[in-house]
Amino acid sequence: MTRDQPWPQPISPGDHRRLGASYDGAGTNFAVWAPDAEAVYVCLFDDDGEEARIALPEQTCGVWHGYLPLVAPGQHYGFRTEGRWDAAAGHLFNIDKLLLDPYARAIDKTLTPHPVLSAMTEDGGRNPGDSAPVTPRSVVVGPDDFEWGDDHRLDVAWSDTVIYEAHVRGLSRLHPDVPVEERGSFAGVGHPSVIAYLKDLGVTAVELLPTHHFLSEPYLSERGLINYWGYNTIGFFAPHAGYSSSGTRGEQIDEFKRMVKNLHAAGIEVILDVVYNHTAESELDGPAVAFRGYDDGSYYRRDGRGRYDDVTGCGNTVQVSEPQVLRLVMDSLRYWVTDMHVDGFRFDLAAALARNGPNIDLHAAFLTAVNQDPVLREVKLIAEPWDVTHEGYLVGRFPPPWCEWNDKFRDAVRDFWRGSADGVRDLALRFSGSSDLYADDGRQPSASVNFVTAHDGFTLRDLVTYDAKRNDANGEGNRDGTTHNRSWNCGVEGETDDEEVLRLRHRQAANLLATLLLSTGVPMITAGDERGRTQNGNNNAFCQDNETSWLSWDEKSSWADLHELSRQLLRLRSEHAVLRQAQFFNGTPHAVHGRKDITWLLPNGEEMTDDAWNDPRTSTLGVFLAGDALRHKGGGMPRRDASYLIWMHAGDHPVEVRLPAQWAEHYVTVLRTDAVTDATPLEPGSVVTLLHHSFALFEAVSEDD
Repeated sequence: MTRDQPWPQPISPGDHRRLGASYDGAGTNFAVWAPDAEAVYVCLFDDDGEEARIALPEQTCGVWHGYLPLVAPGQHYGFRTEGRWDAAAGHLFNIDKLLLDPYARAIDKTLTPHPVLSAMTEDGGRNPGDSAPVTPRSVVVGPDDFEWGDDHRLDVAWSDTVIYEAHVRGLSRLHPDVPVEERGSFAGVGHPSVIAYLKDLGVTAVELLPTHHFLSEPYLSERGLINYWGYNTIGFFAPHAGYSSSGTRGEQIDEFKRMVKNLHAAGIEVILDVVYNHTAESELDGPAVAFRGYDDGSYYRRDGRGRYDDVTGCGNTVQVSEPQVLRLVMDSLRYWVTDMHVDGFRFDLAAALARNGPNIDLHAAFLTAVNQDPVLREVKLIAEPWDVTHEGYLVGRFPPPWCEWNDKFRDAVRDFWRGSADGVRDLALRFSGSSDLYADDGRQPSASVNFVTAHDGFTLRDLVTYDAKRNDANGEGNRDGTTHNRSWNCGVEGETDDEEVLRLRHRQAANLLATLLLSTGVPMITAGDERGRTQNGNNNAFCQDNETSWLSWDEKSSWADLHELSRQLLRLRSEHAVLRQAQFFNGTPHAVHGRKDITWLLPNGEEMTDDAWNDPRTSTLGVFLAGDALRHKGGGMPRRDASYLIWMHAGDHPVEVRLPAQWAEHYVTVLRTDAVTDATPLEPGSVVTLLHHSFALFEAVSEDD
């Protein structure tokens, strides 16, 4: 290995505008931004790991660049930088550190923890160990010749959208119909059997946990664990190599595209969970594998005293207010939409991206850039509207056209069904679309992405099985993960054979699912909840790449009833617009029938009173949804739909509810979580007894329906 290596043909300056490695059929242009470096080298590796190090000849506008003839697709490469060492000023140049290309379209090899990866020594000096033997390699990729056919962004209306949050590996790892070599890969997600299941379930979009190339933290590897979830990104353009079944020298790109194309052919959108708020380089003394070695002071936020300003809880915060860093993020997002055909993004810890200096700014550079971008403003944009700071909690505050994960919905629904709510006011707000959060800035109910569970926390089954987390397998003495789960074990902690407890748990799980899937807003199901997936009480399974996290496809599961219930609810939602309102309710009576678009009811069938709304002991809530004249965004002719009556009862004892007499000729039971459905027509004014903790749905049938 030498510092300078002669190249067989003359090296030309190339083009500074095409960042990354760009192959043109005869050679490759390399360009990387390192404005304060004194020299930058592109390092080419052969199959034996031998390195050829070539100095890039030109620097333009802070970008070092050069064109190398003969460099072809599949070539492993990286960069090294030379310059002064001044950690406090953000200059961590170190010729001994091999760096990934921030614009690499493919990355080969995952990180092997090793002391030489650290940016600095214990005393803050430059770590002299050569990191090349243990650092991932960027890969030169060829021209985009993938046959997309007529594939295009699906643009499913937000009001029609149902999201299925899934992990690429976990979704297909145990699927019996997926070939063994494709399980746990992009190909596995795109397999016909998996797609057929999703289509039959009734979801319209898969939201995939991070698929950008990511690394595991050294402390996890020391415990024999990995970062399974993937919230530790290092390659904003590269599909994660570990999810490729076809190869990692560029093959992962086409495999990802085939997955998207197959899902689109079934009418299912692809939403990526993206992590731009921090990177895998962690704290200031963490691994130096990419951004840190080019311009640490620009890529990462500082607190004014030379330390990282960490609002993500992951060691660093990406400084998207820096123009070149913002360009990187924007280029990445556009790439995934234009080249990879994805339909949208869910932004992890999005509040960290809404900062201008130390302050939250909802007109920050990133939000402004996205909102005016002609490509990105047309796709689905979902914010996780918080970071780890108090001031970073922004639920309800992101500007249009952003939608948000609504944790207020999660908390209200969990608290109601476990009997810990302060009455029913909060439940009613969340069930009807959270107008208190989203109606004041022109957004619609679809701005609220409703969820009861997500990848982080208890699964649905565990939510009704455990009061306390069981995270010992994570190796942190059960100190990790939240202790405030808003869960209820139904009387017995953990798994049990008690039939009465099991019946209640199944009913509670069904109650939670029914509330989620019939609420106004965009429902998000966590993969496996509809099948009773359990993590055995682990509420932070981010490092569990095993059956704790993988989706079981056992068709004989005792929780199979949830699958059929989910299918039924999603079919109803799809068929009846009254159950997926595009506009907020306004409480205006219809001119002909006199029924308001939404009416809240007491158990006696009368409208809710102020006293009942304000009574913290209220545990039964009825809601009548009238399908007389559904309103459309942007106008249009109103249309009629069926009308429905819903009862939600979280009390500890049975309750009698009366079916309103004035709004139907008769009622038909659609589903009950406490009893077998009986299709016998029920007369208006009839009294129905609901068991404790139960949900019931009736169709209100009139003569002219």
